[in-house]
Amino acid sequence: MNRNAVLQDAAVPRPGARGRPKKRAEQQRAVNTRRAILNAALAEFAEKGFDAASIRVIAERTGLQHPLITYHFRNKDILWRSAAEYAFEQIREEWDKLEETNVGMSPLDRLRAEYRTLFKYTVAFPEFHRFMRQECTTNNPRLKWVAKTAVTPLIDRLLPQIAALQKEGVLPQMEPILFHYMMVSLTAMLSEFGPEMRVTRKLVADDPDLAASYWLAVEKIIFGGASSESPGCGASDRPVSSSCRAPIPISPTPD
Repeated sequence: MNRNAVLQDAAVPRPGARGRPKKRAEQQRAVNTRRAILNAALAEFAEKGFDAASIRVIAERTGLQHPLITYHFRNKDILWRSAAEYAFEQIREEWDKLEETNVGMSPLDRLRAEYRTLFKYTVAFPEFHRFMRQECTTNNPRLKWVAKTAVTPLIDRLLPQIAALQKEGVLPQMEPILFHYMMVSLTAMLSEFGPEMRVTRKLVADDPDLAASYWLAVEKIIFGGASSESPGCGASDRPVSSSCRAPIPISPTPD
């Protein structure tokens, strides 16, 4: 084929080529809009519960028009379920990254890192545990749905690790599911009692140094000693490293 003809052909925009950047920009705006709606929905549901939460208030939180919310999420139930999936997917993605970037991590350090990831997520987004707590007050369909869809797959990922480490004698002996929920309670402590601590001792729960010192203590009590995977994050007698202070970046869930 003639080289000049190839170059000339390459220089001519193909059908729809000029529209692709615009389409990509529109798609990104849609992703950003959905993400803003879901973050606002988590806050609204966490604060008021499902029944009292308002789509109009969620629109006000985002600065969007009410019809735009219902364009993306047809009703409140769909919005609640989407918000739940959004939160749990972010946690799952961070756990996947741990496996990808820490090949050779010991089983104990892996479990330690998974709960640390959950803790840092709840510090960054304290609405998460409040959102879940609202649904745990009654045995409602949303609780059953989220337990089956989002919670159980994550638990099934952790329980074999817990049982194996208990068999080795490096974790407390109890039902693995009890160990898990004990750890969940510990990850939720700052988000649960942050407002009270602010009043009683003027402590700010999302202060990076406060959060780091708290989780260092949890890790030392539960897992013992320092983590070989992240020096400084597992022993209270070491300086707190920047990796402990900085919140784990949570990747946005793909639209």
